[in-house]
Amino acid sequence: MSTGLAVVAVTTVVLATLAIGTWGLRFSRTTSDFFVASRTVRPRLNASAIGGEYLSAASFLGVAGLVLAYGAEMLWYPVGWTAGYLVLLVLVAAPLRRSGAYTLPDFAETRLESRPVRIVSSVLVVAIGWLYLMPQFQGAGLALRTITGAPSWLGGVLVATVVVVNVFTGGMRSVTFVQAFQYWLKLTALLVPAFFLLLIWIGDGATSPATAGAAVGGAVVGDLWALPMVSDQPYVLYTTYSLIMATFLGTMGLPHVVVRFYTNPDGRAARRTTLVVLGLLGLFYVLPPVYGALGRVYAPDLVGAGASDTVVLELPARMIAGYGGELLSALTTAGAFAAFLSTSSGLTIAVAGVLSQEITGRRLAGVTAFRAAALMGVAVPLMLALMTSGVSVARAVGLAFAVAASTFCPLLILGIWWPRLTDAGALAGLGVGGVLSGIAVVDTLAGTERTGWADALLAQPAAWTVPAAFLTMIVVSLLTPRRRPVGVRRFLVRLHTPEAVPLDRG
Repeated sequence: MSTGLAVVAVTTVVLATLAIGTWGLRFSRTTSDFFVASRTVRPRLNASAIGGEYLSAASFLGVAGLVLAYGAEMLWYPVGWTAGYLVLLVLVAAPLRRSGAYTLPDFAETRLESRPVRIVSSVLVVAIGWLYLMPQFQGAGLALRTITGAPSWLGGVLVATVVVVNVFTGGMRSVTFVQAFQYWLKLTALLVPAFFLLLIWIGDGATSPATAGAAVGGAVVGDLWALPMVSDQPYVLYTTYSLIMATFLGTMGLPHVVVRFYTNPDGRAARRTTLVVLGLLGLFYVLPPVYGALGRVYAPDLVGAGASDTVVLELPARMIAGYGGELLSALTTAGAFAAFLSTSSGLTIAVAGVLSQEITGRRLAGVTAFRAAALMGVAVPLMLALMTSGVSVARAVGLAFAVAASTFCPLLILGIWWPRLTDAGALAGLGVGGVLSGIAVVDTLAGTERTGWADALLAQPAAWTVPAAFLTMIVVSLLTPRRRPVGVRRFLVRLHTPEAVPLDRG
């Protein structure tokens, strides 16, 4: 790939992101604009923004790398990442919007009338956000080094700087426009080259991807996107179902995903947003497997080199000679960098919203507190990314899903649908789920070498940490019936009643 074209592509994405974010400043004046865009974002725009922030570079590059290395059996990864929104649509989206909260800790405190539950929820939001942000900065550094030869730290610093500028200028309202633009950029960056690559494949009579490029069992799928696969056969089924559980149930607990539903005007709009998101994600996830399949024909050597994650970036130049291939590769590079920026922006907004309420808001006011929190929310994971360069992006992202599924998933489902949940039950469940999944996170970050069931259980903890959290919340709540909030039934009626139906609030 031409380094000059790659630099131009990255520079264009950065400048476009800053320009759209600055333009969004004209619409951002109040604290509500910065937190939830004054709850005025319509479903189609909000769905594009959710698609922009949810489809990180792990989706943009990682799915193709997995298909290249392991074949069609890896397609359940995008299925799990998409199906999480179906669970969100059915169980959470509309009631969560009707709660009137700004953040997940707001919802927890209002539902359970407990300050301790709010504090624990705030700690978890920040922890999940930082765990998700850290690999975004780390991956940006490695990607920029791959395409330009720049130092590893530069990509992370560049992404962090652009994100902070956008959040400072317009908060949620500004970032909404940026993320919507970046979704369509990522889709275009995959769709246009895929069209030409498929024409080349059809025209040259190459072998079928189904019979080309034998999968490399247990191989590392690139430096960035290696997922924790357990090669020993008895553990493969457990690993598969555990990761599916994490992706299905973890989506609703990701702070940067949930906060977007607070920006909808009402519960009906939240449901419509989720429905559109399902369509947008389904459309996007058709494309990365195309690159992985064609890579099995034209670039099988990337697996042996431990670089299958680069197949999306390298395939156009390999299949199309000359300037045309380099131009298409530059387009895919632009899409990959947009993925880092959009996901980092959403996470920063979510973390800053919580930090500004719990920490900076005690000394500063309004928008100033939010901006200070955003700076804090970016600085910590950036430092962690620079210190822990050996941890793969996809592994850290998978653990973030597992922590979210083990904590906020039971809190949201039981808090919305079960009136007998108490603050004691919620605290116990959050503690059990958070501690157990946190052990897996620490073990992974420490790089501990394990084998057998210990490796499987800690690499993919959701299959046992999620049931443990649910069971703890239910049992402790049943044992503490007197701690049930007095107004819980009235609150649940509000969550499940459409806004068009008048309620007696007397």
